[in-house]
Amino acid sequence: MMRHAFARLLLGFTLLSCLTATGQGARPGDVQLAGRPAAAPRQDAAMAPLQNIYGRSHLSLNGRWSYIVDPYENGFYDYRRQAFDASKSGKGGFYDDRKPKDKGDWVEYDFDRAPTMKVPGDWNSQAEKLQLYEGTVWLRQVFEAEPRPGRRYVLYFGAVNYEAHVYLNGKKLGMHKGGFTPFQFDATGYLKQGRNVVVVKADNTRHQDEIPTVNTDWWNYGGITRDVLLAELPETYIADYKLQLAKGDARRLQGFVQMAGASPAQRVTVTIPEAGVKFSVQPDAAGRASIDVPVKQLAYWSPQQPKLYAVELSGGGDKVVDRIGFRTIETRGKDILLNGKPVFLRGISLHEENPLIPGRLRGQGDMRMLLQWAKELNCNFVRLAHYPHSEEMTRLADEMGLMVWAEVPVYWTISWTNPATLANAGTQLADMINRDRNRASVVVWSVGNETPIGEARNAFMGSLVRTARALDDTRLVAAALEIHRKGRDITIEDPLAELLDLASFNEYAGWYWASNAEMLDFRFDIKLDKPVVITEFGADALGGYHADADTRWSEEYQDRLYQNQFRMLSGIPGLRGMTPWVLADFRSPRRQHPYFQDFWNRKGLISDDGKKKQAFWTLKRHYEELQKRYGP
Repeated sequence: MMRHAFARLLLGFTLLSCLTATGQGARPGDVQLAGRPAAAPRQDAAMAPLQNIYGRSHLSLNGRWSYIVDPYENGFYDYRRQAFDASKSGKGGFYDDRKPKDKGDWVEYDFDRAPTMKVPGDWNSQAEKLQLYEGTVWLRQVFEAEPRPGRRYVLYFGAVNYEAHVYLNGKKLGMHKGGFTPFQFDATGYLKQGRNVVVVKADNTRHQDEIPTVNTDWWNYGGITRDVLLAELPETYIADYKLQLAKGDARRLQGFVQMAGASPAQRVTVTIPEAGVKFSVQPDAAGRASIDVPVKQLAYWSPQQPKLYAVELSGGGDKVVDRIGFRTIETRGKDILLNGKPVFLRGISLHEENPLIPGRLRGQGDMRMLLQWAKELNCNFVRLAHYPHSEEMTRLADEMGLMVWAEVPVYWTISWTNPATLANAGTQLADMINRDRNRASVVVWSVGNETPIGEARNAFMGSLVRTARALDDTRLVAAALEIHRKGRDITIEDPLAELLDLASFNEYAGWYWASNAEMLDFRFDIKLDKPVVITEFGADALGGYHADADTRWSEEYQDRLYQNQFRMLSGIPGLRGMTPWVLADFRSPRRQHPYFQDFWNRKGLISDDGKKKQAFWTLKRHYEELQKRYGP
């Protein structure tokens, strides 16, 4: 469908570099968190990202971008530390992309002579001098365009870590915070006939009041790490939609359609040809229409049959086609029910990182490899930790039949009492949910990982739970909690657990507490009448390092820990899932042992050179037994 749209779109766009893109968003001067509108909308307020950006006519701005490293932010502030883009002229920054007027002119930067890096891609893995760099890097792309009257144009970014200021032809479109969620800006009035220049100030500096905060256990990759797209829309367009099975009713489709643009109150038709479904809805004056229609027969999405339907939405001169699966997920007592039938979540945790190639995942090949490794483990479930992974990853999970735990980076200890931090966390959660709410694979929204109990934290996390439920009542809401030990008893004493659908927690028996032998003396005492999901356990093992099962860092120690974990966890009556930590070794500045770690977290079941450790096969065999016991 996109390929067919290309010929038409090329009348309006010609690209100088070679890329892929779409977006929607802010007018100059807009400053906001994670791309959401301000509380009091203004003309310059950014629009929320389009649903299904890849289903729109678009060109990619991916490729080689020129870059300038700017640790003192000389390209953003003058010598009095005043922002150039907030000055009366709005000029003076690197975003001007200025060239000397004559041989006597004075310009201290030059994108044309600067080095280049690949986008999408982080800067840490593309230049040795930037491996440990945290700060500002300016990135520039040049492209040709021929914008047409009566069309809208949006500039979309899949993710920029962490704070991004975006300029088009020297004019500021807006700013975005959040390293893993999409954002977009309205470029309609800023595109020129012919040569256009987009400049991004990307800053991955860590701050206490941000999400995540200064202390994490993964590499702080900076840069434009996901696709950049330039999309063309009609004057009236389909901005957003949700179409899922109703909560508790597999014979009804519910959701909404949101129209936007010049005449949003235009009728929308929804068609699912293969299922014989066709209906129309009438949006209100604000462009919104609810959906609630019966369906006679659908093939439900599941890991053993990941059925996806082509869903067509048309209205206002716009048409969008998506591939959507339909399934129900709920809990009943200690059971998790997928399409009304009990299921055991045979999972694995993973980071958005390919151990074989430095840096963030750069394309579908990397993502498919990770998910295929999970399938080889006999998984039906993956935990995408500890932040929203790319939209392409969840779409691949839809296609490959893997249920997904999706999480926001509310991680460890953050600024619980800062209202702006809570707003940021809520925005990132909302953006993740809004982006992926049509993905059948996503069955759990997670509001955080290993956060410490306390009054301020409890209120903060409770607010996120309410946000998730308000935005989507068709999926489970959870968090990776911490356990508590009373003698030899392992308990959950976290009041947040009462608000969640799962008794989900991390435990590191045999590694951070107790030894391989001692861990078998512990027992779980989980008093919650909820399904228990162990979201992390594991041990570091340097791939290829062999010793006896009592020697830490060896493959044998890790393998024995997994065997003992299975024995220990079998005593939990409500155990209904697990996502051991972690699929593959990943880079982390916290892991500093010069021999065993060397800036790698070695808890992976696959080493940094792609070799499967002994515990990989042990977990695979265990999951084969669980499949025989609980079914697919």
